Amino acid sequence: MIESEDICLRALEPEDVEMLYKWENDMKLWTVSNTHTPFSRHQLKRYIEHANLDLFQTKQLRLVIDICLEDKKTSIGLIDLFDFDPFHNRGGIGIIIHENYRGKGWAFKALETFILYCFEHLGLHQLYANISENNTPSIKLFESCGFEITGRKKQWRKTPQGYLDELLLQKINCK
Repeated sequence: MIESEDICLRALEPEDVEMLYKWENDMKLWTVSNTHTPFSRHQLKRYIEHANLDLFQTKQLRLVIDICLEDKKTSIGLIDLFDFDPFHNRGGIGIIIHENYRGKGWAFKALETFILYCFEHLGLHQLYANISENNTPSIKLFESCGFEITGRKKQWRKTPQGYLDELLLQKINCK
């Protein structure tokens, strides 16, 4: 478990299947997760069973974001390290917060905690995020944690309204 003051980032547990089932099948989130089809409970159970495999094998790490309020833990989101590259010491990072907990500073705390873990424990040199140009809250979140916009992929994401550019944000570990 990775903890800070009132945030806990933890491994997926079998009990998380129903939560994942709701979140992974929420079509409003599919544009940010590049999902195109629903997941079954069976698929998610198998995913959780294999989530304990080593980061160096799977090249990804998904953690549940729990908050502690009044001695009660509540799961509010997920944070991912993907495309982990131990040779170049880098990885992609993504975060999803349940809509009831957005705009309250939890994403910032979780992201800061995860960045610290990635840089200090995993020894990564850099992290990056791919964010649609119209996702202003996410862009602001990552910028507030020290990420800089370093690139733009033109007409990268197909949406019902047309194509959107995708921004590349990077944070270099300067230590």
